[in-house]
Amino acid sequence: MGFLKGLFGKKEAPKRQLDQPSHLMKGDMISLDDSFALPPQLRGQQLRVESVSTYEYERSQKAEWVLKGHGQETLFLSLDEDDETYLAFSIKVNRGQVEQIFDLEHFSAIFEEDEQAQLTTQALPNELSTQFEQWLGKEYHQVNSAQFGYFHREDYRGKKPPQDESGATGEAFESYLLMDDEEKFAIDVEVYDGGETDVMLTLYRPLSDIRDYWPGK
Repeated sequence: MGFLKGLFGKKEAPKRQLDQPSHLMKGDMISLDDSFALPPQLRGQQLRVESVSTYEYERSQKAEWVLKGHGQETLFLSLDEDDETYLAFSIKVNRGQVEQIFDLEHFSAIFEEDEQAQLTTQALPNELSTQFEQWLGKEYHQVNSAQFGYFHREDYRGKKPPQDESGATGEAFESYLLMDDEEKFAIDVEVYDGGETDVMLTLYRPLSDIRDYWPGK
């Protein structure tokens, strides 16, 4: 009996299959195309999923994967899902960088209720040009204003996030979106309670830019 039990014992659980970005989890890795169409922070890089966050809107949820490679740069990945699905890679810029990339007076129009901001990318100093040139379009127009949502530093895809004592389910924010005419580039702005503001440069790319997937342990 012991022999038969050993012969027909438990089978190993099948290894997790990973072949699309929507299935990425913390600890997974991806490698990207080495095309010169990608900025240096992405080109040919191997990136590890450090964490997964969730944006919660009134009728939808959106995952955001925080990625890190060999450099110190933190990158963000989400999916732009419409008629087709695209990778949306983002990089965060600070106030000083925003001041050099855009005219601040024009940038402040993003937050005006009765205006639709139009932004033109300014000529960049060499250091910023090397860092951000391939993340930027030439001109942007505003397509979204003060969209309310909650941000969760957890992966709540398909689940109902827990509420705190006030009934809130995360960090409340308002988002603003600008895109270039070809819809290849975007500016994402998130304003949180207390006035903290995140500005992200976003680049839309085809799914095929992810060449390989490695599931984490």
